Amino acid sequence: MNDVIQGKDVFRKTTPAELQDFQSFMKNRLPFDVVIDGLNVANISAKGIQSRILFDVVSHLARQNLRILVLGRRHMLKGTRSWDKGHMAAIQKYADCFFTSNISEDDPFLLYATILSGNHCKFLSRDLMRDHKACMPDKNTRRLFFKWQRGHQLVLSGYNPGHKMKFEVIPNYDTIVQSTRNTWHIPYEEKGVERSSYEVPRKWLCLQKCN
Repeated sequence: MNDVIQGKDVFRKTTPAELQDFQSFMKNRLPFDVVIDGLNVANISAKGIQSRILFDVVSHLARQNLRILVLGRRHMLKGTRSWDKGHMAAIQKYADCFFTSNISEDDPFLLYATILSGNHCKFLSRDLMRDHKACMPDKNTRRLFFKWQRGHQLVLSGYNPGHKMKFEVIPNYDTIVQSTRNTWHIPYEEKGVERSSYEVPRKWLCLQKCN
């Protein structure tokens, strides 16, 4: 909270009143299973209007009996070509929603809500969260945040209206060098392969000591 949202000047990302409203909102509704960055998800595809895309994602997750929080901005409620009021009303039936002012940064709220909900909670966003890692006070905290991010960030990698959605798989193991008495498993990435901060190497070098 202090490093990512408030910082030296709370007005850079929100206002004291909005932050207090959000904390009160969270206190009465915890815990959530998934926290969604509404704007980020709604812009995943150029096909269809933004509110429809967000509705499709929210309803898909709601069918899995998950408790959902959608974070967005107030302009999403005004009823425009991109943000249909019917879709937004339907989203609010499936999920709890909190809308910040149009000039506030919503990512810090996303991280705060996810962490506060407990270790089981995931957040849905394609944002790499680089700015927020930069707010961490030291390299050990940044490394811990990166490790937490890899285990909690859901990414919608495929969306096509009327078709099955595709989410990136979150591994249930830590991608570090692992060993037993006579074996080693070393994660590595092939030369030229680029990956995002929430992604981990997919290939392993497995070694066994010969007697």
